[in-house]
Amino acid sequence: MTRPVIMIVDDEIANIEMMAAVLEDDYEICFARSGAAVPGVAMDARPDLILLDIVMPGMDGYEVCRRLKRDPVLCDIPVIFTTGLNDPEDEERGFEAGAVDYVTKPIQAIKLRSRVGNHVELKRMRDQLSALATTDALTGLGNRRLLEELLQSQLHHLSAKGEWLSFIMMDIDFFKQFNDLYGHLEGDDCLRRVAHALRDAMRRSDDVCLRYGGEEFACILPRTDHDGALEVAETIRHRIEALGIPHKGSGVSPVVTISVGVATGRSAADLSMELWISTADAMLYQGKRTGRNQVTGHVIELPRPVERAERPRAAG
Repeated sequence: MTRPVIMIVDDEIANIEMMAAVLEDDYEICFARSGAAVPGVAMDARPDLILLDIVMPGMDGYEVCRRLKRDPVLCDIPVIFTTGLNDPEDEERGFEAGAVDYVTKPIQAIKLRSRVGNHVELKRMRDQLSALATTDALTGLGNRRLLEELLQSQLHHLSAKGEWLSFIMMDIDFFKQFNDLYGHLEGDDCLRRVAHALRDAMRRSDDVCLRYGGEEFACILPRTDHDGALEVAETIRHRIEALGIPHKGSGVSPVVTISVGVATGRSAADLSMELWISTADAMLYQGKRTGRNQVTGHVIELPRPVERAERPRAAG
């Protein structure tokens, strides 16, 4: 079983070492020594809890916590402030910034373990409830709600460097006819087998496949350019066909097949997730109109800034 990850943020290495020694028997430990380094480390490590010093050079703990709570990916990570400040106003300010608890310095080992353990367990319970709300019961994939959350958060982070994002939508060809011919129980089994094949086709840890609804599925491929996305999409199409699920009601093949639409673009703050979804959806239906069982894609172009015409000089 994977151990929870605790992130310790303190500009004093002695404090980091002391807290790590108290917690390392039960948790994986990562750390940052400045407020500015926190988002990057947190994105890589995805900690279950952050122990955050308040008084640090540059960005203090209050500002770090506020920034974490504004981040759609990191906002649910509980933050416990570690501080030598004892003024009730400082404590109130910390809770307003989004902290869940305080541990005062000098650190007491029993208190630290107790506070950390309580909040890690609370987060585990919240995560379980969230997973139930965002998981498709039939296939075990994430549902449309999770898709929108993940797509939005990926665009938010990738837009900082204008990185590629590819989005794939796919639809099982002639699925209504499949259900009419074989029945809904066989239809459910078909959806589960397709979902399993989709999972197997994901190449990287941050690639994710989800059930969009009905017989439609989707994949989010961060940092994947158009050629890479088309290759993934073709692999998916081939794997579904290779399942060999009989489909006598299909108009294109004796087995179950899918049509696939791909949208790829460089992320930008002024481009919405709806643009990726609508573009992939348009490509999907273009493929369905032109024969099905194929991959169709499009690269989203960034809008060019409008150049203002130079005003002619007045005569005289």
